[in-house]
Amino acid sequence: MQEIYNAIQTAAIKIDYAIKHEDKGYSELQNATGDTQLKLDIQCDEIIEEIFSPISSIKELASEEKEGPYPLHKNGKYLIGYDPLDGSSLADVNLSVGSIFGIYENDYSGKNLKAAVYIVYGPRVEMVTADSDGVKMFRLESDNTFTFVQEITLKEKGKLNAPGGTQKNWSPMHKKLIDSFFAQGYRLRYSGGMVPDLHQILLKGGGLFSYPGTTDVPNGKLRMTFEVFPFAFVYEKAGGEAIDGTKRLLDLSPKHIHDTTPCFFGSKEEIKKVRNAYAND
Repeated sequence: MQEIYNAIQTAAIKIDYAIKHEDKGYSELQNATGDTQLKLDIQCDEIIEEIFSPISSIKELASEEKEGPYPLHKNGKYLIGYDPLDGSSLADVNLSVGSIFGIYENDYSGKNLKAAVYIVYGPRVEMVTADSDGVKMFRLESDNTFTFVQEITLKEKGKLNAPGGTQKNWSPMHKKLIDSFFAQGYRLRYSGGMVPDLHQILLKGGGLFSYPGTTDVPNGKLRMTFEVFPFAFVYEKAGGEAIDGTKRLLDLSPKHIHDTTPCFFGSKEEIKKVRNAYAND
């Protein structure tokens, strides 16, 4: 596992350079779900593929930017599902973006996720790992090494609310739920980037990030393999919870690597309220 963590660090340094210096315009290509790819998306995907390819413990890669799994080593142990640059459309306005990695065995179901890693590219580059040793944050230093900063643990109840999805497409029940958090004094924190928004909730002690099923995307927008499962793993290891409204996210299994799901990540108190609201809907 450490070899994979080291490879992610190397990729992060190269991706950080690309964000700062390379073309951020759109390409003429589309990814597997029909989104027009930014040149930066393609470049970051190529960086990760190149760095992961020599690692014999990796059996295959599954990227948000690829139609299907990409085989590497037949006798490898791990499958890696990743989003090379989550929130990439925010890069041209200089907001924080990130990379997300889920490290699986056997298949890409939530129960087979063994570790998760994400990188935040902001004023500082930070890496968060989640595994059997808990959730730890590392920071990129001036000598291009990552140093340990802190362990991350969520409080029972937080103060932040990051509600995703276009509000006009929310169900009345969901809108009532989100409004109830604001009525209790929760503060709005939503950039449109999954990585920085979930990272902020983790570092500030707790709160709720939500992306529900909506009238335009009934099954949610965020992809299980590349985004949802890795962050569900992080939040559970940090003492929080992650559900689709009623069910634990890590109990789900995608039929295709690009399948999506509604998702809610947060401290135990916020998730309890989400579960109650959706159970009674």
